[in-house]
Amino acid sequence: MRRLVAPVAVLTGTLFLAGCGSGDTRADSQAGSGAEVSVSGAYMPQPVSDSMAAGFLTVTNKGGTKDELTSVTSDVGEVTAHETVGSSMQEVKDLDVPAHGQLVFKSGGSHLMFEKLKRKPQQGEKVTVQLHFAESGTVTVEMPVKSATYNPKTGH
Repeated sequence: MRRLVAPVAVLTGTLFLAGCGSGDTRADSQAGSGAEVSVSGAYMPQPVSDSMAAGFLTVTNKGGTKDELTSVTSDVGEVTAHETVGSSMQEVKDLDVPAHGQLVFKSGGSHLMFEKLKRKPQQGEKVTVQLHFAESGTVTVEMPVKSATYNPKTGH
């Protein structure tokens, strides 16, 4: 009977820790009508430049309170958020994520700009990004690097 106790304890501990993993891309505020953000559709086209890249994703807020994306960080380089208005692109310090709404970063629109790359991400890799929200805290996202011509609508 003693031989069975140790393996069962180890397995129980392992399963408990697995439930605490960081792969979730959702951040819940306190129960109720607060902000409840999640991230989907994240990707980075393989950079053609050695020093710059772009990133795209969708932040969904299912909560009853707006949230605000205040900054983005990554170990691959400096990251800033940009809005495209008409034909001009401008850096923004923060972006609203409306209650029961979305903040969409897409090609030709708002996007993440990676600058001063420490390395050039290659297709098939994943880039880790931390999205910092005023209400929801930090959400860590694994952003897959796709081909330079990837289009999420066609998958190519």
